[in-house]
Amino acid sequence: MTSQDEPATVASGPVDRFFAISARGSTVGREVRGGLTTFMAMAYILLLNPVILSVADAHGHHLNHTQVATSTAFAAAVTTVVMGFVGRAPLAMAAGLSVSAVVANQVAPAMSWSQAMGMCVIYGGVIVVLVATGMRERIMNAIPMAMKHAITMGIGLFVCLLGLVQAGFVTGAPGAVGKGGIGIPGVKPLQLGVAEQLRGWPVLLFCITVLLIFVLQSRRVPGAILLGIVGGTVLAMIVQAVGKLPDSAWGLNVPELKGSIVSTPDFGLLGKVSFSGLGSIGAVSVAVIVFTLVLAGFFDAIGTIIGVGQEAGLADEQGRMPGLSRALIVDGAGGAFGGFAGASGQTIFVESVSGVGEGARTGLASVLTGLLFGLAMFLTPLAAVIPSQVAAAALVVIGSMMITAARHIRWSDRAEAVPVFLTTVLMPFTYSITAGMAAGVISFVVIRAAQGRWREPGWLMWVLSGVFLVYFALDPIESWLGAH
Repeated sequence: MTSQDEPATVASGPVDRFFAISARGSTVGREVRGGLTTFMAMAYILLLNPVILSVADAHGHHLNHTQVATSTAFAAAVTTVVMGFVGRAPLAMAAGLSVSAVVANQVAPAMSWSQAMGMCVIYGGVIVVLVATGMRERIMNAIPMAMKHAITMGIGLFVCLLGLVQAGFVTGAPGAVGKGGIGIPGVKPLQLGVAEQLRGWPVLLFCITVLLIFVLQSRRVPGAILLGIVGGTVLAMIVQAVGKLPDSAWGLNVPELKGSIVSTPDFGLLGKVSFSGLGSIGAVSVAVIVFTLVLAGFFDAIGTIIGVGQEAGLADEQGRMPGLSRALIVDGAGGAFGGFAGASGQTIFVESVSGVGEGARTGLASVLTGLLFGLAMFLTPLAAVIPSQVAAAALVVIGSMMITAARHIRWSDRAEAVPVFLTTVLMPFTYSITAGMAAGVISFVVIRAAQGRWREPGWLMWVLSGVFLVYFALDPIESWLGAH
């Protein structure tokens, strides 16, 4: 990483000692740069989360777009700053895309929006209990080291694919899926650009930004990722000013300032949470919803923490991180706070690794990221200037850095290589960190049992494999319970 070429300073003050900046081989400059880079890579959530939560609830009510944007920024600001001070790790939080998708597509259509946010509070409380009892940390520590490397690699491929799709470099081929969600033989599910061609200036600027960052890294220029994003954004603003491209060409973020850069936050959703009337929905339905939300937030966060921790060099030889329990309890509480704020459950974002790529190693980077989210409540037009195509370049670069964990795997040992392979490839192929972890854990314990080494995984891995089997079979199980 380019940031490692800078010399670290000796402890010089209370801030340095509190965050262990020098002890972790970092500098204040790296932390500031890392925090800013993470924010720029995550800024899209301020526009995307209101879009995801734009569906109607069971009563036909829609959330106010401006209020959701304010709640998204507010919840991200509070939880990320708390993570910085309490967890003291470079982990940024915001409304989890997987959680928001479950809330929008499964929870809200069955109840009111206030009840849906109440469900987020409940699932966050469940995770806090799991953390307080030490179960969540035990689960993380029970995962074998090879699997932890696999999670790092899988997340690397996952964020790379996220970046490629976000930029429009890779798209879903039309008509690739038939009835029942089954792929049609001979039809590619993914393709290059549109009809196998890259179209438009935005995707070209993505390619330029990726190459720019790689060139800067190869030249060992400090802050290569951040400089690349800034350079790409400036170039995009020039292209937009000269070419006057339609807003639709850029997607969510258009690289130009329209009107005032200051907006007034609207906290109308804050505290709009309800737990009444859940009984009418049915105990089984409520239990399934909570289970789904816990899985969406619980294992995505575990995978992200392991991946970011490994990349930041914060984990020991067994993959354990200092202060892990503090980070986990903040993550759990973030789920509940996100529901209270009206933004859906908060979770640790995989984009945190972009800040790590710029040298962030401590909670100071998270504090800065959180403060920028707080500032974004008032400067939403300014945050929207960074094109998603340019920000996506950072994800591709980070993916290339995380995949280097492959050097730790004993590929000649099939008992180790198969679970690693399944974990790594299924994260991007299913667009789910949880699905990749589930396949890896199940295959790990099954292969060990087939070898007569069934004691080796430990009881916790066996329990996890059972939970993940339920996760994969959740739809038929729910249908069976509903029929009875």
